[in-house]
Amino acid sequence: MAPRLCSISAAARRWLGGPGPRARDLAAAARFYSKDNESSWFRSLFVHKVDPRKDAHSTLLSKKETSNLYKIQFHNVKPECLDTYNSLTEAVLPKLHLDEDYPCSLVGNWNTWYGEQDQAVHLWRFSGGYPALMDCMNKLKNNKEYLEFRKERSQMLLSRRNQLLLEFSFWNEPLPRAGPNIYELRTYKLKPGTMIEWGNNWARAIKYRQENQEAVGGFFSQIGELYIVHHLWAYKDLQSREETRNAAWRKRGWDENVYYTVPLVRHMESRIMIPLKISPLQ
Repeated sequence: MAPRLCSISAAARRWLGGPGPRARDLAAAARFYSKDNESSWFRSLFVHKVDPRKDAHSTLLSKKETSNLYKIQFHNVKPECLDTYNSLTEAVLPKLHLDEDYPCSLVGNWNTWYGEQDQAVHLWRFSGGYPALMDCMNKLKNNKEYLEFRKERSQMLLSRRNQLLLEFSFWNEPLPRAGPNIYELRTYKLKPGTMIEWGNNWARAIKYRQENQEAVGGFFSQIGELYIVHHLWAYKDLQSREETRNAAWRKRGWDENVYYTVPLVRHMESRIMIPLKISPLQ
């Protein structure tokens, strides 16, 4: 897979950056653009694309029919405290999730299995956007049990960070699902100014990754580190992940998405995560 990307990128650079259309460059481009790819590329010219000049990215790319706001939390836990941290989390967080007076709900809770070790990841949904977030925060200031929980939790953490996210309009709504599953959180740090281009490409490409119901949710950051994209996938196991990802390369058009989006990425990271007992995503 990797050598193919490298050879394509090199051919494209030579073709676009050279002084003229050399024969070997044209041959390399011709090999990449097969008849199928060429027709797919031609059809893509007529697909509706977002015009980045008309409005903010958040308005153009997010779901219009909902006003959901998401918060993702990354907690780096002291290794000796991870089990205690999980037990405390599982005792307290579901109470907020089930309390109708709090406009927030758990989407998923995990420990990182492969990636940054001794890490907990939590994804929350605030139904009602920023007003719901502020309402929840104000109520938590007077919740003695939660304040005690935070105080006790702080003694177990090495560091923590969070981001506020919106969901891409073309991704699935992240809904509870039965397990057992493993989850992959793929995080992309994009070059500033490329979010619209990323969205336009993935709006076409997501259809290639939905046959096995692996697509859980797609989000982009609004507050915190900016130009961050998170894609959340579910698989039965690592072998299923490998087979599903390999199958995507056999579908016409998937290689196009990779070809056009890889240059937009400054850094990327993959976490394989195991759900906690309380996670709606099992």
